[in-house]
Amino acid sequence: MSESSSPAAVPAPDLPPSLALNPPGLFELFIAFAKMSLAGFGGVLIWARRGIVEEHRWMTADEFNETYALCHFLPGPNIVNLSVVFGSRFRGIPGGVAAFAGLVFPPMMIAIALAALYAHYGEIDALRRILAGISCAAVGLLIAVVFKMAMPLVKRRDAAGLLILAAVFVAIGLLRLPLQMVLLVAIPLSLAITILARRRSKA
Repeated sequence: MSESSSPAAVPAPDLPPSLALNPPGLFELFIAFAKMSLAGFGGVLIWARRGIVEEHRWMTADEFNETYALCHFLPGPNIVNLSVVFGSRFRGIPGGVAAFAGLVFPPMMIAIALAALYAHYGEIDALRRILAGISCAAVGLLIAVVFKMAMPLVKRRDAAGLLILAAVFVAIGLLRLPLQMVLLVAIPLSLAITILARRRSKA
């Protein structure tokens, strides 16, 4: 068979075509997650979504939401789980290790240095006011990313998804019910609603 008539390579089914042909390398994963972690004052989720979805376009907004939802059900910090799952998706176990190292190593070195400084200067009143201001900014950033992550549901007019989101927020955030109990109810319910919705769309 001639070179011009050879069949085109078929991308992996679980990856976008552009990424299946040219996935990020190990060093690229390390650098990307290192940048996210170093920018992540008040939480890395905000910057992880911006880097993965908006900057590099390694995932769509829906894919990021689904992956992050999966990470909630794994033991350990959600953002750490996300780095391992994301890196493994593109480069296997080495990719998971590279993304994890990029996420954890740089801020760990900075935290050790800042802890040493805080031990000496933590009683300064001006420093306490600065830290209080940073915490307020962190809350604002977190609220902003929550709205961004909810936008795919709003754009699809997914009333059931938004209702479950609101119910989980009320149950955990306001009523202070145990996380495990809420998830045991919310997960089967959301799966059942999704299955029914897909069956109706195919019918």
